[in-house]
Amino acid sequence: MPHRAIHTRFIETAAPLSADLARAIERAGPLVLPNRADLPLAEYLCRAIAGQQLSVKAARTIWGRVEASAEGRPLLGHFHEGNAELLRTCGLSGAKTKSMIAIAAAARDGALDAEEMRGLTTPERAARLTAIWGVGQWTADMLNIFWFGDPDVWPDGDVAARKTLQRLISPRRKSVRTAERFAPHRSYLALYMWTHCDAPPDQ
Repeated sequence: MPHRAIHTRFIETAAPLSADLARAIERAGPLVLPNRADLPLAEYLCRAIAGQQLSVKAARTIWGRVEASAEGRPLLGHFHEGNAELLRTCGLSGAKTKSMIAIAAAARDGALDAEEMRGLTTPERAARLTAIWGVGQWTADMLNIFWFGDPDVWPDGDVAARKTLQRLISPRRKSVRTAERFAPHRSYLALYMWTHCDAPPDQ
């Protein structure tokens, strides 16, 4: 479905639920999901982990330090136990460092083959990702939306998306149930919510 058609349908779907929600969607205009498949899958996953719970600016700064610490070497080869302390000096927590090392190991073992994962369903892909130490549902949702371009993921674990939706409708309404009204384009609903609160999580 073209982005303009999605936009029109969203306004029509939102109107009976909340005038505020319909206005927020209308103001944002037709949106296009950003695609970050220009980055290798495992590298994007590591970058998402590094940027968790940080502002966009802070996340970029830390990732810049991580890249500099590799001194031009491939990042996945740089993420291993022997470099754990070095990675922590870049501003990464111990948990994020451990997770990024686990992601790199999974990639080397072939568990993150991009073409294979494209053939999986969204729940199957999320299960594969969350089996890696430190990779939670939020990270899996971000990867499915921004790297795989899945149009129908509602990341209810994302505080900005969930709370923005609740403010625009009613705290008494379940955000998951409301998001179901916008299937099969729930990723776009999240994008509208991030746009409204100006807090997109994609780093």
